[in-house]
Amino acid sequence: MSDNGVLIVMLKLLLQTGLSTLTLLLPLFATASPGDYGDRPEAHAVIESVTAVGVDRQWAEQVIGEAKQQQSILKAIARPAEKTKPWHEYRQIFITDKRIRQGVEFSRTHADILRAVSEETGVPASIIVAIIGVETFYGRITGSYRVIDALSTLAFDYPKRAPFFTKELENFLILAYESGKDPLTLKGSYAGAMGFGQFMPSSYRAYAKDYDADGVADIWSNPADAIYSIANYFVAHGWQANGPVIVPAAGHNAAPSVYQQGLKPTLTVGELATLGVAPTVATDVTLPATPLKLAGALGPEYWLGLPNFYVITRYNHSAMYALSVWQLSEAIANAGDV
Repeated sequence: MSDNGVLIVMLKLLLQTGLSTLTLLLPLFATASPGDYGDRPEAHAVIESVTAVGVDRQWAEQVIGEAKQQQSILKAIARPAEKTKPWHEYRQIFITDKRIRQGVEFSRTHADILRAVSEETGVPASIIVAIIGVETFYGRITGSYRVIDALSTLAFDYPKRAPFFTKELENFLILAYESGKDPLTLKGSYAGAMGFGQFMPSSYRAYAKDYDADGVADIWSNPADAIYSIANYFVAHGWQANGPVIVPAAGHNAAPSVYQQGLKPTLTVGELATLGVAPTVATDVTLPATPLKLAGALGPEYWLGLPNFYVITRYNHSAMYALSVWQLSEAIANAGDV
């Protein structure tokens, strides 16, 4: 119902029942509408923070004033986490004929850029393509929420992670102001991740790269910038050119505690072999490695994730995510000679 319609109803009630009804209704309309963040103390703090680094105050106030709370975002982020899928089910989401086929098509369409970026950074083209394939189905599914709405909603109305999303909101305002991008039209996921590679604003400011030197690192609509930015993210997190990523292992004799050491490698391949997790292919025993035991379709699968595998997990802190990226990249490379 429009504001005028609400007013008419109130007037009718007033005429029919007298002042007492109106008195009861007034508090409802005195409350600020959902998403009206302009007067929130938290919003003022964000504005102060970004103006301190050069963002125009009036511009920041206007942008924050246009932000709208999205209940669907709060529902999405607060809903109980879905039951964790075993590896063999998780894998089926990303390693499909369609995703492989379209990964080959994406690789061929952007072959020159992928080749140049890979040669410069040492990050294989197939890995870059696989990241884009897993994250956004090669740019087809990048999110439908206005980023300003997503980040404002989570910064101001989701206390559990307010500090994190407040920082991301600040970074978003700064990057929009500095890049000249319209902050009211940029869209992303419900958590504020953006573009082909789903960068959060802080990641954009730290790692996004302008491949074609047009003055803006456009990860939203420019595949070249997105490709270059993803490669730069990998380089910044320690990607080793021509280094191995992950190798199969025999690990059924290892104690369960061996597989509970986290994603970051703390032991070498040789040390893990003495604990019962040994590579089944020739591997440098001095390399740091992360032992993995995953639920395969035919029983447990054992792997040793090497330093480059750990780099993939910096993009998304999940071993199954990283293994999906790796296996998709291999499938794309084998199918299309990427």
